[in-house]
Parts: sequence; structure tokens; C-alpha cells
Amino acid sequence: QVQLVESGGGLVQPGGSLRLSCAASGNIFSIYGMGWYRQAPGKERESVASFTRGGRTNYADSVRGRFTISRDNAKNTAFLQMNSLKPEDTAVYYCHAIINTREYWGQGTQVTVSS
Repeated sequence: QVQLVESGGGLVQPGGSLRLSCAASGNIFSIYGMGWYRQAPGKERESVASFTRGGRTNYADSVRGRFTISRDNAKNTAFLQMNSLKPEDTAVYYCHAIINTREYWGQGTQVTVSS
């Protein structure tokens, strides 16, 4: 069984920073991709940033230049450094991964950007 555990959400003022972590655990043979989605109230879930298996990174236009995805392969952990946060970044952020050819989601962590 594979699990994704997220941490690092919270309340931050506009212009502030947060760092999210997503640790994958369990019977992991291969990680084909790992990344972050978010869902704001009343909106559809959207991709924010991701790694492909080949190591390429993808970013949503709305976060490019402000967010950075990184990973620690030895620990099967991905990070999302979020800088220059805006109120419109407020959402529940979900870790997503394709592990052993199956799709997994984290439980979600709330990020609120407000003064």
C-alpha cells in the first residue's frame, strides 16, 4: 500500500511564502510522476506544478516564476516552494503521484493567503 502525506500548509499574508512537502511511503518500485494540484472553493481542481518521470517540470501559467517544485529522490519526497503568494492562491493543495503505474492522492493541505 502506498500513501502520500502532505505537510506545510497554513495562513500567510500576501507576498509571503510557504513550503509544502509530500512524502510517499509504502511499496514503491517506481515513481512515474509527482506533483501538486489545488482546488479553490467553487472551482475545479487544477494542476499547479509537476515532475515527469524524465525529470521535466511543468508549471501552471498562474504560478510560473513564483512557485518551484523540487524533490528528494532518496526520500521519495516532493516539495513546493511558494513565494510571492497572492489571495488567489488560496486553495486546498493536493499532492498527486503515479507510483507503480497507479494514481495516488494526498489528503490535501489548506493554504490561505489573507491579510
